[in-house]
Amino acid sequence: MRLCKTPRFHYELAIYAKLAALVWHLLCLCGCSSPSTTSPNSLFTVTDYRLGLLVTAALALTAGCQRETPVEFSSGERVSTLTPELQTALKAALADFAGSHASPKLLGDDSVDQATLKRGQQVYRQRCAQCHGVTGDGQGPVAGTMYPRPRDYRKGIFKFTSTPYGDRPLRSDLVRTVTKGIHGTSMPSFKLLPQEEIDAVVDYVLALTRRGELEDQLLELVEFEEAVDPELVQDESVPAVINKWLQAQGSEVSPLTSQPVFSEEHVTRGQEAFKTVGCIKCHGPDGRGQTPDNLAGNLKDAWGHPTRAADLTSGFLHGGQRPIDIYRRIYSGINGTPMPGFANSLKETPDTIWDLVAFVMHITNARRTGESPLPGPIAPYIPQVADSETQAAEAE
Repeated sequence: MRLCKTPRFHYELAIYAKLAALVWHLLCLCGCSSPSTTSPNSLFTVTDYRLGLLVTAALALTAGCQRETPVEFSSGERVSTLTPELQTALKAALADFAGSHASPKLLGDDSVDQATLKRGQQVYRQRCAQCHGVTGDGQGPVAGTMYPRPRDYRKGIFKFTSTPYGDRPLRSDLVRTVTKGIHGTSMPSFKLLPQEEIDAVVDYVLALTRRGELEDQLLELVEFEEAVDPELVQDESVPAVINKWLQAQGSEVSPLTSQPVFSEEHVTRGQEAFKTVGCIKCHGPDGRGQTPDNLAGNLKDAWGHPTRAADLTSGFLHGGQRPIDIYRRIYSGINGTPMPGFANSLKETPDTIWDLVAFVMHITNARRTGESPLPGPIAPYIPQVADSETQAAEAE
């Protein structure tokens, strides 16, 4: 017999193996630990015992052998509002330039071959799709239980980058995120994966990202032209996506001044700057984020999800713990969030950025050194949404 060697088969085989173990355990409890020890007074006879094992084995051998439904990328909600003809034309153009699930392409980079993308797809399906979704829309099966929500790649927005605010990330930024994870979130580190798998899955994520961006460009084209013109797709829509990634190359943020050896004086100056340049508006004077907007859940990110200014005293800085990581968050801000950059406001006093870095590092590590801030009001990280009855009552 030829067994089906699919991920579904191996998953179901494991389930049935556990079922067989449970059956064995129950039989032991009933005095039927093996055929040789079965007695006439046992609940199960030898025949029952053997039949149970045969049925379990048969189920295990045939599990997963049915033909699986081919996996396909899903389109955004805006696509569903188009006429059937426009939907077909848009999806055809999208598949032509950005590929399909069965045959993915990395738009704008022909150096990444099909074999690499398929390897990356395999890693992605095993380790990433549960949270980020098959299409990279951040709507995986477990996404609804997480805060912060898994990233929706389709906008081309990534929070923690080494490039200026609004720019696309460098490829090395994505490699670093996959390798190190994002502390304080559900995004784990995959540093134990072979480097070739990390590289391959990053290429695949880039393919999903640019595919989503191209879909948005095609939607804009349809809104103006009421058609999917192949020439306009080639000459305008595709370059609009690729050029943003090309422009990010060489735009890595470098400090305006050299990093000093931090001292108490830097921390003191940073604490004062923290109050005067506007940090306390969201993070509060103590850095804990206990501000009215944070507590009320009024802040939203670029994906429309509730977000909060970080509690800088928690010991977890999502964008990295290194001084250069903190510098870039202050200098450029955080893409897709209300966190602005201070490059313009501090361009006359660039050393102030390093003072702020020193203060943030001080309060971030305060708990590790035995200092504990006073407790503040308790509020959920995900604002509670009233049910429909409560909302209706409030409306009345």
